[in-house]
Amino acid sequence: MESTETTESTESTETTETTETTETRSQAMSTEQYTLTMTREFDAPRETVFEAWMNPDLLTQWFGPADVDAPRDKIIIEPRVGGVWQVVMGWTDENGRQEAPIEAVIKELDAPALLVSTAKAAPDADHEFEEMRLEFEDLNGRTRMHLTQSPFASEDWVEMTRDGWGTSFDKLDALLA
Repeated sequence: MESTETTESTESTETTETTETTETRSQAMSTEQYTLTMTREFDAPRETVFEAWMNPDLLTQWFGPADVDAPRDKIIIEPRVGGVWQVVMGWTDENGRQEAPIEAVIKELDAPALLVSTAKAAPDADHEFEEMRLEFEDLNGRTRMHLTQSPFASEDWVEMTRDGWGTSFDKLDALLA
């Protein structure tokens, strides 16, 4: 199975309607925020790729960067607007078993074309919520998936997240093969 990927990130001090770049003003203070955008093609039908995001039995097989797992018993997906999309990623390091929960709510759902969710940000983030938008484009038996995720406080966070998604999508490629 072969896939292709393109990525970009943006920063700006102007607010745009596309959510590629956002700026937050709080008490006359400006904070730049960054957005991750990625496009990846999969050699599988759009319905199959979408199902890999919405079926816990499939999600557990690929979700998370290299050396990270997503135990099936820690995945809850309620496939409806307002429903829960929750995954706990786990890994082992020098400090023992670590976990990173993703607690999201589905904001938009148009299967198999669109999934938009809002998740609680990491405890050390400078914002409360992050939005993830996934668009699934039908390419006559293949799928082009567009991912947009924001806000991030720095380009470093964007790059770390991009790397994580890249290895996750490699695992998804293998599952779809």
